[in-house]
Amino acid sequence: MSIPPAQDPAQAVLVPHWLSAGDRAEVERAVQVALDASPIHPVAAIHLAEVLTELQVAAAREVVWPAPAARVRRATGWGEDVVPVRLSAVELASVLSLPGLAPVAREALTGGRSA
Repeated sequence: MSIPPAQDPAQAVLVPHWLSAGDRAEVERAVQVALDASPIHPVAAIHLAEVLTELQVAAAREVVWPAPAARVRRATGWGEDVVPVRLSAVELASVLSLPGLAPVAREALTGGRSA
């Protein structure tokens, strides 16, 4: 179940962040640690849970519709394990606020292959 969109419609726009398998595993690890380790604000927990869901959806999307991402990878020269993970601005901010997120994943989300 999703929460209602933010007041600013731009906050609800999903932006693809092209993440490698290692980047996705690190994001999943950091999010899961945050959800398991400490009390977290309920709204933040919802956003982080939605990030976990999108990581699974991105993997499924690659299996069901591999051609679009394959075309982008061929055009850019990115590795075969790079897939788009679509995050809203609020979801991205929630992940970036995690102190345990590895710098390599942080870079991939902020300046690496984000579209």
